[in-house]
Amino acid sequence: MKKLILTVFAAILAIQIGSVYGQLGSDKSPFDRNFADVKFLDAYFGRPNEKIEVTPGDKNVPFTVVFANVGSQDITGIKGQLQMPIGFAPSDGKGALILADSDSEAIAGKHFSLTFFVNIDEHAPIQQYPASVKLDYSRLREAGQRTSFFDFKFKVTGESILNMKAVDPVLTSLKNNKVTVEITNAGTAPMSSVKIVLQNTQTALSSTTTSITNMENVVFDQSKWTLGTINPKSTKYFTFHVYIPEGVRGNTLRAIMDVTHFNAHGDQVNTQRSVDFFINGLIDARIYNIGVIKLGEKQTVIGEVINEGNVNALFSFVTLEPLDGSNLKPQTQFIDELETDSPVPFNIPIEFDGEPKYGDHKVKITVRYKDSMRQEHLISEEATITLENTAKAPEPSVSDYMPGMIVVIVAAIVGTVIYKKIKRKKEVTSEPES
Repeated sequence: MKKLILTVFAAILAIQIGSVYGQLGSDKSPFDRNFADVKFLDAYFGRPNEKIEVTPGDKNVPFTVVFANVGSQDITGIKGQLQMPIGFAPSDGKGALILADSDSEAIAGKHFSLTFFVNIDEHAPIQQYPASVKLDYSRLREAGQRTSFFDFKFKVTGESILNMKAVDPVLTSLKNNKVTVEITNAGTAPMSSVKIVLQNTQTALSSTTTSITNMENVVFDQSKWTLGTINPKSTKYFTFHVYIPEGVRGNTLRAIMDVTHFNAHGDQVNTQRSVDFFINGLIDARIYNIGVIKLGEKQTVIGEVINEGNVNALFSFVTLEPLDGSNLKPQTQFIDELETDSPVPFNIPIEFDGEPKYGDHKVKITVRYKDSMRQEHLISEEATITLENTAKAPEPSVSDYMPGMIVVIVAAIVGTVIYKKIKRKKEVTSEPES
């Protein structure tokens, strides 16, 4: 019975071993271990310890293959031959193989690398590719040359290109400005986990203790933004508010932004960009005291414009525009500069388009001016004015009858006096006869 059990167990074990050999090949053992002196670790575009993004059409690009000397002896005389698929060629343009060598020894237990220089065809897709490298080397204190072959895959990553600018680069002093910043990836590879931090300008001082920016006393309501992923050829925006003090007027304000993102290799990249703004003066104009007066034989619309900002407005015009069916004729008057804190009067004679219509007229007064950058601005004010018919004869009043009344009164008084004198004279002549 025991012999039967042993025989069955031996048959099962033989079947299992045979199955393993069938998977590996008849000439291999599952317990074989072939140790080589060199092991492949990585391959990427860039120099040792510095990966770079590349895009189709790049020329003379470094391509690094990293190995490890896992043997027990140092190796020397290291030479490599790189074979890449169609679309990749040696930078010198000769042959199909890309060559590189190393003048240094590879110490046992340490890694080493070979850097090849490659031209990438402009039509090569951004994707993963297969490649092979042949490595020739010699062991120290050993005659002869050894050769190893390695197959691996590499990737044309594309390249991310970061651009940043303000949508409107003009800000106004003495005002809380809304700012929109545009960040664009103009490249062919995505930018992931994009984060932006405004540099702490309150403590950003050079070695001479002089501020390296002119942003002291400028107030920002935010200093950090998270934008996520910015795909190739796409744009994202972030906004904030900033108050500009009087002292920066007329200067360029430079906001330094620290940008952090992960590139196509998965490496974190830190870059710095500046967003520049020109600080314009504040023009705070308003229209008031709109009314009508009579100058000579014409009625005239009058009013005043005051600029409560910190810089003069240039090339100013005031325009009268009729509203709601008014038949006043539109007119424009040049009033030159709007100086700060100094009211500028205007007067526009009334003219009708057709038959005059008197009474109430609704009008709009518009002032057009330019700032120091020659950008045009408009302000307006609506008002109702009342026009009188100055050609109509006025109704007679008591004062109009006064001269005639005075003449009548004087004549009556004179007549009374004369009458009394004649009567008295008659009375005197009649007394002697009696």
